[in-house]
Amino acid sequence: MAVYHGWHGGSHLTDPEVVDQYDLLIVGGGMVGCALACAVADAGLQVCLLEVREPQRKWPLDEVDLRVSALTRASQRILENLQAWSRMAELRISPYTDMEVWDAGGDGRIHFSAAEIGEANLGHIVENRVTQLALWERLESLSNVSLHYPAKVTDLQLGDEPAVVLQGGDRLTAKLIVAADGRDSQMRQMANIDTRGWDYDQHAIVATIRPSLHHQHTARQRFMKRGPLALLPIDDGRCSIVWSTSPSQAEELMALNDEMFCHQLTGAIEAILGEILDVGPRGVFPLRLGHADTYIGPGLALVGDAAHAIHPLAGQGVNLGFMDAMTLAEVVIDAHATGKKIGSTASLRRYERARKGPNMAMLGAMDAFKRIFSNEVVPLKLMRNIGLNVADRSGFIKRQLVRRAMGLSGELPRLAR
Repeated sequence: MAVYHGWHGGSHLTDPEVVDQYDLLIVGGGMVGCALACAVADAGLQVCLLEVREPQRKWPLDEVDLRVSALTRASQRILENLQAWSRMAELRISPYTDMEVWDAGGDGRIHFSAAEIGEANLGHIVENRVTQLALWERLESLSNVSLHYPAKVTDLQLGDEPAVVLQGGDRLTAKLIVAADGRDSQMRQMANIDTRGWDYDQHAIVATIRPSLHHQHTARQRFMKRGPLALLPIDDGRCSIVWSTSPSQAEELMALNDEMFCHQLTGAIEAILGEILDVGPRGVFPLRLGHADTYIGPGLALVGDAAHAIHPLAGQGVNLGFMDAMTLAEVVIDAHATGKKIGSTASLRRYERARKGPNMAMLGAMDAFKRIFSNEVVPLKLMRNIGLNVADRSGFIKRQLVRRAMGLSGELPRLAR
């Protein structure tokens, strides 16, 4: 029998076809889904969140999650406003003060420093499970939120009374259903929303490594022919890596023992942190670009990876998702406050207009970046190296790039300010 944790109110989903009505029903309890639930619940709406499993609550102190995110200042403000950041700080957040990017195909290099723009840091490297747990615990404290797990949706019904049917037959209705169920979104498929994009013919290897030299709180990225390699600093001196490369090389690297992998990694990063002494468990996943044709349907909205999948070279995936969630929350809260239907096409179009353009621009920029830096055509190699060096010497260009990377430029939803 399914467990419905954090159930509030008198109804229970023990018999098939029991119907429960909510303002917002969110499918997917990852970081973006939980952030959206927190935002709208704080405004007093009745929220139901469906998730396939309870988040991990405990782990060894010396263990780093395979999946980490580089959270921008805008994302930090969002998480502070949702009252989750202090709990994240208790668990572990790793601020970085500098960033270095260089090209393996030449002498092009650029260095960013928080001190140059009068900031304490450029952002934070945070394990995904830390962010998810802090938001989940916040949701557990809210009386107008129902957390359902494990929950599997078997049918989606859109129209005047949007609803989902769960495995077992229970039916939940809401004024608005939100798909926050990731890149391979089942909800998006049920809604018959197509996506456009392509596979990158790259796989990303993720792991935690211990270098012989301290990272000095600097995030580093080296662009190589087969893909970028990122070193993301963890507060205890280790680094989380994201090594994007061809599927064949990824397979070869995954087959190596730890000693040989560390040797290969030391060479790939030009021993910038000395010898790599140790590597933890390794994971690998394929990379692709994807973008939904539409973010909305009758009583439905897509957020986060359900709406767009991006190359991880700039670590912008979850930051874009948080901006989606906070923009949708603002639209929903404003509609609710003025007596409008929160799931109406008119309301949801405001969300889509606000987010589709910026997301497409970021997807396009990251795709172009990936293609430019993996291209071995000599004139292009020369131009990109000159570009990096010119940008490095230009205070104005660097300041603009840093502000954009920190999520501080453009139109921001209220909860990101």
